[in-house]
Amino acid sequence: MTEESLRAARDALLAEIRATVRDERVLAAMARVPRERFVPPDLVPYAYENRPLPIGYGQTISQPLIVAIMTEALRLEGTEKVLEVGTGSGYQAAILAELAREVVTVERLPELARRAARTLAELGYANVRVYVAGEALGWPQEAPYDAIVVTAAAPRVPPSLLEQLGEGGRMVIPVGGRDLQELVLVEKGPRGVRKRNLGPCGFVPLIGPEAWPPGHGPKGQNGAER
Repeated sequence: MTEESLRAARDALLAEIRATVRDERVLAAMARVPRERFVPPDLVPYAYENRPLPIGYGQTISQPLIVAIMTEALRLEGTEKVLEVGTGSGYQAAILAELAREVVTVERLPELARRAARTLAELGYANVRVYVAGEALGWPQEAPYDAIVVTAAAPRVPPSLLEQLGEGGRMVIPVGGRDLQELVLVEKGPRGVRKRNLGPCGFVPLIGPEAWPPGHGPKGQNGAER
């Protein structure tokens, strides 16, 4: 696939996303990040289709529209320290790196973590640190975070992730059952926690304590198991 055809496909995708997402900084970040670098070589021709794509190990790169919606909800200004739970291909981390001061991202599959770290380094994202997930959800060693994005669904907002969110911070997470969830924006303020639904979504289960056990449920529509 030629660079010209990839550029045309990217522009068409961004035009589609623009109908829902209005934050120009998010749209500009998605224009700068080459999604084709985060998919297997045989799927490069489909890199800018508005759908998830398999990346191996039973995982996917999330649907671009969902990535944009989740990123927009964080309202990043460029000074934030952001935690991503579920690195996958590294694509969401790259979008975050374009918009935040630093990104900490954790992945439970070592093979994917290594691949994502390599791709992010090759693209020059020096403000991203990729870790293999431990027993606890998130990465409490470097908390608090100004923003957290979770790329798989939990039955409820995990208290440990809420603890890792700093005062005034925002978290976006799919919450619900195994097949269908609501994308939830969680805001942590001086008067407590406020939650707002952003719309329905279909992610596979978040694997770990305070979430789902391994092997729980099918692959979701918008993202990959974490």
